[in-house]
Amino acid sequence: MTNSQLMRRGIAELPLHGGHVPRWLALRMKRLANIMIKLLIDEYGTQGVLERLADPIWFQALNNLIGMDWDSSGSTTVTAGILKEILSKEELGIKAAGGKGAKSRNTPHELEQISKVYDLNPNEYIRTSKLVAKVDSVALQNGYQLYHHVFFVDQEGRWAIVQQGMNPQVKLARRYHWFSEKIKSFTLEPHNGISGIQSNYALNTIAKEAKEYQKTLLDIISENPTKIEREIKSVEALTKGYAPLFYKPYEKRKVVPLFERYQSFGKLELNKRALELARELSVDNYDELLLIKGLGPSTLRALSLVLELIYDVHPSWKDPVTHPPDPFKFAYAVGGKDRVPFPIERGTYDELISFLEKLLDKGKNDREVVKQVTKISRKWKFPEKEKRPT
Repeated sequence: MTNSQLMRRGIAELPLHGGHVPRWLALRMKRLANIMIKLLIDEYGTQGVLERLADPIWFQALNNLIGMDWDSSGSTTVTAGILKEILSKEELGIKAAGGKGAKSRNTPHELEQISKVYDLNPNEYIRTSKLVAKVDSVALQNGYQLYHHVFFVDQEGRWAIVQQGMNPQVKLARRYHWFSEKIKSFTLEPHNGISGIQSNYALNTIAKEAKEYQKTLLDIISENPTKIEREIKSVEALTKGYAPLFYKPYEKRKVVPLFERYQSFGKLELNKRALELARELSVDNYDELLLIKGLGPSTLRALSLVLELIYDVHPSWKDPVTHPPDPFKFAYAVGGKDRVPFPIERGTYDELISFLEKLLDKGKNDREVVKQVTKISRKWKFPEKEKRPT
């Protein structure tokens, strides 16, 4: 599929971008985002804000509204960073932990601090943070390496997580959204949404059809890791033309493509120490297995290959990414940092901030008139020719 075809479908591709936001624009972004969050809390409460942050379409719309590039990977890191700063300076009933790169590693410490403020159990949120990161880097593998993780928590204990991974080979990013109120299981289709370009396949062990896979995986890790290692070597031997004894006669021409598919995500290396730990702890659910220290993507790939070729139990290969219609029209509020759909005009940006500040001072009843005005723009469609990659 060509880029032009994707653009016609209205998808934000989230290409990897360099550069930075100029100071004059960053200051305005913070003021506008601050007003937006306060209006939302006043109208929908903190749960309504978290629900919207966990929505890929709404999150992208907010990014577009404040003037960030409409299709950039920076739409996640910049917008989330601005929100975190806003929520840290005022007590609005929501706080945020984590961030991009090294800042994401501070998430546990920051969650402890937030939990003290809101009288919550920090261990629950720290565990959730680690598990969500493991799901999107180990249980779901699609060539994207996580580098951004922001955890939003409200005073009632509800939470939303926005994290992003990058794929340097295709120069694209992918954003994962989670919402506490929508999760029934962390390891069975838990996402509130995934924003990005869908791949032909992904190693997906959290699909509903992977229930049998998860059950069998927990069974085999109770075995001696050395036995599992021998089974992996048997599979590798088969790819080279040898014929070890299998309970099912797989031919080389069927094994090699599957083996190469697994290798397309990286090496297949078994961390025997992690498996020994899982065995010692008698791990009996997939959540706890993912949280075992040292159980990373390469080990899960190796285990999954054994399950497929030795035990005839399969993960899902469906990439669960969603294709939300991109809210490009919100970029017409003030324009875009990279001049799409038009350059940002400081005077217009300031007028918008001034108008919304006055609106914030008014009561809910006084805002009803403004709500009626918004109906005018709901069916407005922007000129397609103005929508171009930044």
